Amino acid sequence: MIRGAMYVFLAAFLLFNIGEHASVSCALTSELQSKIAEANKKGPYLGLIIPNSFELNPLLENPGYTPYDTVIDFAGKRFRFGAIGDKPVVLVMTGLSLINAGITTQLLLSFFAVEGVVHCGIAGNANPSLHIGDVAIPKQWAHLTLWSWQRHGLGPNDTLPLEDNGDYTRKLGFLKFADFTTNVSADSSPDNQLNNIWYQPEEIFPVDGVPEQRQHAFWVPVDSIYYSIAEKLQGLKLESCVNSTTCLNSTPKVQFVKRGISQSIYVDNLAYRTFIYNKFEVSPVDMETASVALICLQQRIPFIAIRALSDLAGGGSAESNEADTFLSIAAANSVTAVIEFVKLLSSHSK
Repeated sequence: MIRGAMYVFLAAFLLFNIGEHASVSCALTSELQSKIAEANKKGPYLGLIIPNSFELNPLLENPGYTPYDTVIDFAGKRFRFGAIGDKPVVLVMTGLSLINAGITTQLLLSFFAVEGVVHCGIAGNANPSLHIGDVAIPKQWAHLTLWSWQRHGLGPNDTLPLEDNGDYTRKLGFLKFADFTTNVSADSSPDNQLNNIWYQPEEIFPVDGVPEQRQHAFWVPVDSIYYSIAEKLQGLKLESCVNSTTCLNSTPKVQFVKRGISQSIYVDNLAYRTFIYNKFEVSPVDMETASVALICLQQRIPFIAIRALSDLAGGGSAESNEADTFLSIAAANSVTAVIEFVKLLSSHSK
């Protein structure tokens, strides 16, 4: 009851202050404040964060999900309340990209009584040992497009701008554009004016830290208890056919992997796919999860991501991206795994 009252107070406080200081008409209504407060009384919820409609709709249509009457539209987002088994859940769609995912996650955690987060959807695959249709559950996630771009003529032994201040680092390594030069004669040394990009960790400001004193995070671990529960999904039956004539060559499986990465880039390039796998040992490649992970890390909320593989991120056929054919299988398999995970989590919590 104390936790529920806290969220009621927080929602009212935030809505009041938004109303005082911003021109967000929907935040001014007493009706919205009341709906949020009433919804939070029935929590805490497990937050299910989904990137796009083609990933959300199969979840809404799955018989394992029971919708409640409560739907709250706020700040351009729709928060749907329901249950999976006897576990109360709140669903929200982010839209494409790291920015949308971060905004949506922060709204969810700021206004609603959420005890944990599951992020789910489809992803590209950088791991040559995995297959389309597999469900990948990594132990760690990172954002891979925060860079220090080094000027031409400088190299690995040269200090980056602001490195001495602690703003940037060379500890995580770099991508050298010249390594991807083609049609170079044996007696010449490849060069590229784009030079090197150095991968950087995120600055984070945890809720239990000191305000305005930054910490850094690159690999963000999923919650260890959630991961342990997810391991029980081993052997889960997954879909392998789009229709009676179009099926995968291998039977999809739930795969437990070391790492996944996110970037606001759709990867469909064999050279980059190979590079990030060899350098970082990543499997799923997507455009949202790292933002969700970083927000949950800062808010100290348990988190896990479940991503089904829809394509090979440029590692397959030269003619087309596999997602054009197998997106529906990946979306369905992601939902199947999420439904079963939530049921297992609910049983664990009893």
